[in-house]
Amino acid sequence: MSQEIWKPHVVVAAVIEQDGKFLLVEEHTDEGIKFNQPAGHLEEGESLIEAVRREAFEETAHHFEPEALLGVYRWQHPAKPKKTYLRFAFTGQITGFDPTASLDEGILRAVWMSPEEIADTRHRHRSPLLQQCVADYLAGRTYPLDLLTDFAKAL
Repeated sequence: MSQEIWKPHVVVAAVIEQDGKFLLVEEHTDEGIKFNQPAGHLEEGESLIEAVRREAFEETAHHFEPEALLGVYRWQHPAKPKKTYLRFAFTGQITGFDPTASLDEGILRAVWMSPEEIADTRHRHRSPLLQQCVADYLAGRTYPLDLLTDFAKAL
């Protein structure tokens, strides 16, 4: 009898604030149209930093340069008990925008929202991680990027 090996889904997220507003995406999900930070899965051979740069660009057409680790979050999807996400959230700066870039499939738009607007749309958040990351950012929580070590790149 074969037993399935459990493993979490490793994801990265960009928590980007400019002028008091946060860059979010509005996207199609299995549960309808939801809001989230620009986020996605770590791909094979990619560092966490490379992944968050890529995901931010693919979902918003904004170039993102990570400056700090906001936190590492574990979340088990309540409707899908075997789906656990391990999210590495980064803060940083927008370094450019490409108006000709196509957004990832499923992304309806990138949108800037204030903390109040984010709180008011809580019922449309993809997960509670969106609100928690904003709260942690506003509380000034960050960790240096050198906390992360990528042996694949260091060798």
